[in-house]
Amino acid sequence: MITSKVLIHTALQPEAQYLINYYKLKQDISVQNFKLFFNDNIILIVSGMGKPNTIDSLEYVFENYNIKKAINIGIVGCCDESIKIGTLFCTNRLLPNINFASITTVDEPLDSDENLETLLVDMESLYFKETCLKYIKDVYVFKVVSDYLDVTIPKKSFVIELIQNSFKSWGKYI
Repeated sequence: MITSKVLIHTALQPEAQYLINYYKLKQDISVQNFKLFFNDNIILIVSGMGKPNTIDSLEYVFENYNIKKAINIGIVGCCDESIKIGTLFCTNRLLPNINFASITTVDEPLDSDENLETLLVDMESLYFKETCLKYIKDVYVFKVVSDYLDVTIPKKSFVIELIQNSFKSWGKYI
């Protein structure tokens, strides 16, 4: 019997690293255009940033695996400096004890909130959500505030720490 798996999607390796270690995921080195890690229950992909990487990697997974639930976890820019770095949000569902906020997905990093109408901004979540909803209904988008619209990608160790520190709040949805 083919078991259905939980899909976890990240754009960056540091966003995935804590989960790879925690769940003892193995890498499938036969996958070429992105990184895929797995165990008996989980498929984790590191797609790379942006629209084409996100869509292409997700379509590959949905065409090759039986997925019952999809979770995007990653860092996000925030336009409100009163919100602490490390604050966790779910951007597509109201969940107990997790902040909710709307998010804008952009194709280039933003360095100002001049044309931003939402609290949060990233480069993948819209494409993640649209692609996954073609295949399944159980989809979550979790974002951890990493910066206030800074165009430089934070240090790897900082990103790993943000995901690790937020895990106890959102990990139960896996």
